[in-house]
Amino acid sequence: MATGGNSLSGRAPTSRRNFVKRLGAAGAALPALAVLPRWGFAEDAAATYASASIDWKQFAGQTITLAGAVHPWSNAIAPLLPDFTKLTGVNVVTDFQLETTFLGALPIRLARGSNMPDVFMFLTYGQGISAGWLEPLNAHYSDRSLTDIRWYDESDLLKTARAFPVWTDGERYAFPITSEAVTLFVNSDALAAKNLPVPETFEELLATAKATKTNEMSGIAMRAQAGGNSSPAAMSYVFSYGGHMVRDNKAAFASPEAIAAVAMYGETLSQAGPVGVGSYEWYHVLNDFLQGRTAMAIDSSVLARDISDPAKSRVANRARFAALPHLDGRASIPFMSHWQACINAKSRNKRAAFLFLLWATSRPTSLRTAAAGLATTRLSAWSSEAFKQAFGPQAAAAALTNLQNADVDRAKAILFHPQSRPIQDAFMIGVNEVVSGTKSAKDAMTAAAEKANVAIRG
Repeated sequence: MATGGNSLSGRAPTSRRNFVKRLGAAGAALPALAVLPRWGFAEDAAATYASASIDWKQFAGQTITLAGAVHPWSNAIAPLLPDFTKLTGVNVVTDFQLETTFLGALPIRLARGSNMPDVFMFLTYGQGISAGWLEPLNAHYSDRSLTDIRWYDESDLLKTARAFPVWTDGERYAFPITSEAVTLFVNSDALAAKNLPVPETFEELLATAKATKTNEMSGIAMRAQAGGNSSPAAMSYVFSYGGHMVRDNKAAFASPEAIAAVAMYGETLSQAGPVGVGSYEWYHVLNDFLQGRTAMAIDSSVLARDISDPAKSRVANRARFAALPHLDGRASIPFMSHWQACINAKSRNKRAAFLFLLWATSRPTSLRTAAAGLATTRLSAWSSEAFKQAFGPQAAAAALTNLQNADVDRAKAILFHPQSRPIQDAFMIGVNEVVSGTKSAKDAMTAAAEKANVAIRG
């Protein structure tokens, strides 16, 4: 996840976004979802837009700017922009940059009060709301000239996507545009060699990782670098043990539950992880799995596309995807996230910008972006054959299971906190100390929480 943001995976200089992210058995089916038509052609989708009680041409002649990262969402939506212009008469000028460049430049532009971009991909939700950078959207949703609620069908959104953009006062400032959750990746050959099933509990995961570790292959790979960008898997352990990252505006990872979770995380990686795991970020985890250098890995569901791609992965035909393991007697609670898109509070084209985001996240548009392999926010898109073929049916099933098991409130508490970055940095410095064996989980988490709380108090 981007440090201090709300995506499970950030971008290193090598560009992970171009690496495009309870199933115990392979091939488990998606839950029964509404069977909906697949709009494979722009002409078919156009008929669906026409059925909305919206005057799509009301802002014809306006131009909006769309800024974002070079990312699966921007890659999927860009080819469809001419269709939006044809439908609405609104021109869209794009500005997509490498993620590190984009995330560094955007806050500077917003802080200076620039009226552009009109629409932008966004991560630091708490900061954006506190600074007044983001346009409140509830009034736009309730405007019948802008929104046909029946046609937009929010019941088709994943439950996490419905809850994710809602701020503490009930206002919404964003449209979720992608979905990801921490997922278990398994090299089935490595487990079969030891006659082992896919682990379902953390104890089973530890035992399986130790059993499959060899001189050539680690038993498991997970992030452990001493920075907040590496926190998703470790936070998933904390949540699944019953802990929290932030509670009552205080760092909560010095709790007995969190300490036990981090102790297990550290034990698993120190006993069965790869050499040098203390420096591991998402791209190290992914590369090890792609090259067959680890029996298992835990990271963002979006990595499944690369893992299943024979052009990139040596284990494409033997990779399996599963629910995050759970603590015996408790349910699994994976960390989850949605990239979001927001409207600039200073924009001169707010209503046209809202119409664009309504279109971009609608059912027909989502079905088309899902066909390109994008993990959207809509159940109908997740259940479509085109998405399952592009993403992989078993990977899609596992990702959706983990999304449905997630606790959006626990995730939002850390992601949307104004001090999210220093809190996660402190947490992962502590996790790194546990993995490396320099501190006990109790000592590391106690010190980390104290450091995080200093940042919260300012």
